Amino acid sequence: MILTVTPNPAVDQTIKLNEEIESNIVQRSAEAQFNSGGNGINVSQFLRALGSETVSTGIVGGFTGYFIEQDLEGYDVPTDFVSVEGETRINTTILTPTSEYHVNQKGPKADEDAVDNLIETVREYDPTTINIGGSLPPEMGPADIDRIDAAGDWNTAVEVHGEVLTALDREYEYCKPNREELEAATEMEIDSVDDCAEAAKALQEKGYERVIASMGSDGAVMVTPGETLYAPALEVDVVDTIGAGDSMLAAILWAYEQGWNNEQALRAGIAASAQLVSVMGPSVHELNPETTMDQVTVWSLDG
Repeated sequence: MILTVTPNPAVDQTIKLNEEIESNIVQRSAEAQFNSGGNGINVSQFLRALGSETVSTGIVGGFTGYFIEQDLEGYDVPTDFVSVEGETRINTTILTPTSEYHVNQKGPKADEDAVDNLIETVREYDPTTINIGGSLPPEMGPADIDRIDAAGDWNTAVEVHGEVLTALDREYEYCKPNREELEAATEMEIDSVDDCAEAAKALQEKGYERVIASMGSDGAVMVTPGETLYAPALEVDVVDTIGAGDSMLAAILWAYEQGWNNEQALRAGIAASAQLVSVMGPSVHELNPETTMDQVTVWSLDG
């Protein structure tokens, strides 16, 4: 079972406008929706959409935290969150005909007691794999991620900001940075697939067994102990990119749970991401990457 840990969840508010944003006037949305969000929460939703067993935990507070728990019930995602004082943050995405705008809040404080309670919650489920992802709330740092990883005999995937990746002391089975996070973690400029592969290998040397580097519309690079693979993104009509990387990671972890090899896992990740960006918002009830996996091209970058 794959358990997800979201230290700083969010209520994701997505607003769609049929016109560009202008200042000093009142504009009305064409569509609007609220979803429970945050990397781990998204991964759990996608795992359930893939038909996989999962539990979503993390740190929540206030009426927005209650919304997340109730919203996840609608996606058949079991939850067991740690509650703290303060309000779970609201992150707002505004979609216009030509642009995306993002405004993210900080979230409530998570002190040592909250992290201790989170660790005990994870231990209760004894998962085979955990995914720790997203931003960290105030008062929580990289050492707390190391503490969670060290608390049990499970494989750990991390999808955190670049500066956090460089501050972790333990070795991890999976790491999924995007282009910006990979640049921040390695201090290497990434302008091409070869640049991405070189940076991913450099990050792997810092203690990550598998590095899955997503590059948006340019696809993804996967560096494993034995090979380096690249797959371009599928060509689809993109509606909303929120959650694309999370759907990729969920499908890859799901594929490994089924005993698939590296190439099959990367194909599944690319196919799932293509399905997700074709709809508005970061939440779906069903994902079936097997229907389009054969359309994904995978190249070896080894020599």
